[in-house]
Amino acid sequence: MKTILINGYFFCRRLTGIERYAYEITSRLDKLCKPDEIAIIIPADAVNIPEYGNIRIIRYGKTIQHILWQMMTLQWFLVTHRKYIVLEFGNTALPFAPGIVFLHDIYCEFFPGDFITLKDKIIRLYNKLQYRLIAKKARRIATVSYFTKNQIVQNYHINPDRITVIYSSWNHFRNIEADYSVLNDFPALAKPFYFSLGSLSKRKNIRWIIEYARKNTDSIFAISGVSLPTTKADELDNSIPHNIILLGYLDDSRVKALMTQCKAFILPSYYEGFGLTPLEALSCGAQIIIAKAASLPEIYGSTAHYIDPFNTDVELDALLCEPVEKPDAILAKYSYDTSARMVYNLIQEFTQ
Repeated sequence: MKTILINGYFFCRRLTGIERYAYEITSRLDKLCKPDEIAIIIPADAVNIPEYGNIRIIRYGKTIQHILWQMMTLQWFLVTHRKYIVLEFGNTALPFAPGIVFLHDIYCEFFPGDFITLKDKIIRLYNKLQYRLIAKKARRIATVSYFTKNQIVQNYHINPDRITVIYSSWNHFRNIEADYSVLNDFPALAKPFYFSLGSLSKRKNIRWIIEYARKNTDSIFAISGVSLPTTKADELDNSIPHNIILLGYLDDSRVKALMTQCKAFILPSYYEGFGLTPLEALSCGAQIIIAKAASLPEIYGSTAHYIDPFNTDVELDALLCEPVEKPDAILAKYSYDTSARMVYNLIQEFTQ
């Protein structure tokens, strides 16, 4: 009998979209699985690791650069411990021990113009190789939208039955208490404002907000996020309009406060595998304005106001007056409990 081994390196990274998904699903798998059915391998020096009841924690190696942990430490462990099948939450697979892999999107196959620097191009090449390895060698593939599933099937010509769609969720936001002190730290937010949240990378399309803000100086935009090492949104290196407030990184409690107070949450991304932040905003009672692109229409249906991510000739205030469906059905549809049960059913194919 095989044991599922979760790659727990996500505990060593900032809790953003993929890491959040991994954290929430793992905590629920612990309540579903039997003792010794699932283990999680974590660098020995990692801190702030939750206590699990049924999932066994294996501390091994040390925290090093992710690619080195992946290709050396974890690969060696699996080569020398044949009883395990690895469960990867983060778009990567091991050449000599491919297991069950979550492939959240295949962004690096598209928009080559987003990858400018030599470092960007190397990372794009590495990710494309990972995508192909996953498509050809993974025992099973999971992804977070039918949009991404269809892209994987079409690009790599694989059997769609190998891919299971397991959605993300907003449930973690339910237990967060809003910290409204953020409004005192940024006095400009005393006026009505639009709020945007996400990594400041090209595909998040902050350029759309900047261009709109330049043409609509009475509208205020608050943007929270930090730049990634790659595909940086270089438009932020130039002067930005006075009606844009860059908030930097904010913790969840401050983000929740802004989502409850904003005129609307806006996400003009032209590529998303799922797009979690508008779902968090809906759970806070905010209206959402999102790009009509990639997976977003699939995920949000008629609960969102849609914009063209490449055209700023729109009146946002007028757009918000158009009717949309209440978010109740959408919020009920996306549940970590449901998703964890689907992951558990998937891994049982290999443990029974």
